[in-house]
Amino acid sequence: MTQPPHEPPKDEGQRPPSPLDKSPQPPQGAPDLPPQAPLPPAPGFGAPQPPAGSFGAPTPPPPGQQPGQPGQPPAQQPAYGYPQTPGTPPPAPGQSPQAPPAGYGYPGYPGQPGQPGQPGQPGQPGHPGQQPPPPQPGYGFPAQPGQPAPGRLGQYGGYPAQPPAPQTVVQGSGVNGGSGGGLTTQLKIIIAAVVAVVLIVGAGVVYKATSSDDPKDVAGTSSGGGGEAKGGEQAGPAAPDGAGKEQAPPVTNAKVGFQIPLPVVKEITTVRGSWATDTVYAKSAVDSVVGYDALTGAEKWKVALDGSPCGGSRQVTPDNKVAIVFNGKKAAGEKFAACTEVGLVDLNAGKLLWQKSFADGDRKQRLQMVTISGNTVAAAGYSGGGGLALADGKELWSPKPTADQCADVGYAGGTNLVAVRKCGGYDAEQILIQNLNPADGAPLSTFKMPANSKYVSVLSTKPLLVGANVGESGEYKTKISHLFSIDEKTGKQRAQFGVDGERHPIDCDLNDVGNCTKVAVGNGRVYLSTAERRGQAETGRTNSIVSFDLATGKPTSDNFPAGERYTMFPLRMDGGNLIVYKFPPYDKGGRVASIDGGSGKETLLLENPADRAVRDAEQTMTLKLEEVRFHKGRLYMGTQMISDTPSSYKKYLALAFVPAQ
Repeated sequence: MTQPPHEPPKDEGQRPPSPLDKSPQPPQGAPDLPPQAPLPPAPGFGAPQPPAGSFGAPTPPPPGQQPGQPGQPPAQQPAYGYPQTPGTPPPAPGQSPQAPPAGYGYPGYPGQPGQPGQPGQPGQPGHPGQQPPPPQPGYGFPAQPGQPAPGRLGQYGGYPAQPPAPQTVVQGSGVNGGSGGGLTTQLKIIIAAVVAVVLIVGAGVVYKATSSDDPKDVAGTSSGGGGEAKGGEQAGPAAPDGAGKEQAPPVTNAKVGFQIPLPVVKEITTVRGSWATDTVYAKSAVDSVVGYDALTGAEKWKVALDGSPCGGSRQVTPDNKVAIVFNGKKAAGEKFAACTEVGLVDLNAGKLLWQKSFADGDRKQRLQMVTISGNTVAAAGYSGGGGLALADGKELWSPKPTADQCADVGYAGGTNLVAVRKCGGYDAEQILIQNLNPADGAPLSTFKMPANSKYVSVLSTKPLLVGANVGESGEYKTKISHLFSIDEKTGKQRAQFGVDGERHPIDCDLNDVGNCTKVAVGNGRVYLSTAERRGQAETGRTNSIVSFDLATGKPTSDNFPAGERYTMFPLRMDGGNLIVYKFPPYDKGGRVASIDGGSGKETLLLENPADRAVRDAEQTMTLKLEEVRFHKGRLYMGTQMISDTPSSYKKYLALAFVPAQ
């Protein structure tokens, strides 16, 4: 195996010019990218270990390896938060490679519980002295005869490894009828067929016995099925929800449109919220919201606030208004201001149209999130929430204490307004999902979640889809373990199905029940990405996007591969099309693509520069895709929190990528 071509690491002072250096600057004088490239983030909870050396640099050869010998290819930087597959020791001389021991799972899954994110060890495929494994079939496709089917192993359940090929010698079966040791062609075919049948049958038995996706685990019903989405078939000639609006530009190569420098602060400061319109990119900043020209980054307006924004609506009204919650003024003797204020910002005019708060006894209600549905702005916190009129901020309904200790802890907006309502104490907590009348907050329908549900989030309000961790299951207890498809008119369950939080990663904001990323709902389906797996390329990893039917909870035939060395995740729906962001390999820039929800055809919309400095800056902005916005062919990335912690690499409040002209 040869080393992929690469540039040798250069001295920090010799970094080649970056497109960021040449990009148009905001009028406030954003500094150029520093000479040194950003360092990878320090390892943390669930974070992958950074490769040795600078980003994209090849791994040094093992001790004893001479220059010129085949070396290890550059370690691919996996998407943040995903574990790498532990390596398998190379076979001893003269021995054939052995199947991985029990506990080593589907590519992209941790092989040993308690060791997520471990870097690969010598002996992984691609290291000298070991043959690479056979190519993995696509996610959801059946394995070919003679190959092990991909599946979950160890704690995830899964398919059996391929047994060694039979070594039987049949006397008298030689070509000429003698006692030669060979097998006839016909007998070889029979043996291969038998082995394939055993593998397929065994795979089904093991998967059924170990799958935790059965909805009986949480409610004792059989209203939905679990399992993996199947692949290999197209959903149809046209997406059920119609055509999308995003079209490929004449030039898909992107350039850095502008960069907004990170403000200097003396303490941790939240700057949550960013929005894109045809003419403006608006970003929450320190004690303000600032509007920039969508193409050049020139500052167009600035709205001053009592304190910094702590949340913003994901919805933008047809006339370009957005809701925010932000900190009030610091009270005497308080070190930090509380998030108590609700406001409506006009992105066209750059004005704060109104500012309101909810009373909570003799003080103001503390808030965490805000959303918009129709003509109502709804905001909530741990102890309750309420609704305000979009037009003037008039209070429509507000938190009221109840005997059963019930409170709306969050809302999800959009077409419908849905509340997550908690009742009772912590030890006897009951969670209700209520479709509300936005005008007065009255419930139109109610769905009762299983008693042991935690971390409930609303992935879509119409169709209504709710996720939760049921029974504190999975390695990471805050990850979604089950999805509930609900009829929003009647409150009756349509289907429920289990999802492995590590196999289908969904990132939800624990403080905002309506803010989940890496998931999209449309065409009567929910689209989920799969965990990373090894592809056929010598370096890098890949994954797919699959879907489940919301009416039945069963997997569909959708299987959209990311392509070699890319991993992709849903950003949003565009009509019936799926807009996805692709995390790049070490030598490429990120991509945005549109996938037709009917035919499965993928269209490249934008590809960011492969310049190292740009890639490093891009990676710092896309950890959870929380503030990644794609609008009219332009890609914007924003930061949600800033601090006074010194850093050895350049950070930005926001970056913009636009088509190169």
